[in-house]
Amino acid sequence: MKISEVLAQDKVTLSFEVFPPKQSDGLEKVRAATEEIAKLKPDFMSVTYGASGRGGTLTVDIAANLKEKYDVAILPHLTCVSSTKDTVDQMLSAISSHGIENIMALRGDIPEGGRTATDFMYAADLIAYIKERTDLCIGGACYPEGHIECVHKSDDIGHLKAKVDAGCDFLTTQMFFDNNIFYNFLYRIREQGINVPVLAGIMPITTAKQLSRSVALSGTNVPERFRAIVDKFGDDPEAMKQAGIIYASEQIIDLIANGITHIHIYSMNKPDVAEAIKNNLGKILEI
Repeated sequence: MKISEVLAQDKVTLSFEVFPPKQSDGLEKVRAATEEIAKLKPDFMSVTYGASGRGGTLTVDIAANLKEKYDVAILPHLTCVSSTKDTVDQMLSAISSHGIENIMALRGDIPEGGRTATDFMYAADLIAYIKERTDLCIGGACYPEGHIECVHKSDDIGHLKAKVDAGCDFLTTQMFFDNNIFYNFLYRIREQGINVPVLAGIMPITTAKQLSRSVALSGTNVPERFRAIVDKFGDDPEAMKQAGIIYASEQIIDLIANGITHIHIYSMNKPDVAEAIKNNLGKILEI
């Protein structure tokens, strides 16, 4: 099923992101974790392309396994910083051979030492290339607080409009911890004529280390309320895990109460966290 069809349903959707192992010898462990998440029956699952654009083969392996065993709509990621036209064509052929109808087209993080391929400089270039050659449903990324490399938010929205004009069917946000930032972002992009569905990306922070790493990579604003939670419970793993799950659940409840119907959770391959959040939402997902 295409993600655009999933998002067109008159219901709240809940999806989970998982990631492949860095090396093939970790495949079985990751497979097991992703299968446990699939058993929660999300509306769809996305599978990242791996660190610095490496791991396309493992991405397809995880994605195909989930689709075959659980018949869940699958969204494999593809980045262009390390991809030539040949590697993109191979990836598109591989996912099509497994009956997968979706792809998340991203620029990706620039590896240390610089990019290794320049056939596609930006995500919009990759999106246009895929759109011309396939009938895949294409997703793209967006940044409620602006991309960390972009100085002006207006420029960032311009880049986002280019992705949509190139053929992007829906957008998923980078994680955010303050819903008001997301609501303001939605208002600004709608004013610029960006009207595709936008999925709210939620990252459950379950360790203090996870927060510091995530903020360093993304520049995401951390509200004082959440900083206080990490300061209080960060040294107690179980307490921090519980607090992080509750904070993410409250974020999602507020989003749904304010008319946001598409929630995408960055699961970090943690089935217990994914299950706890879904259980916390309970009947809310049925409204």
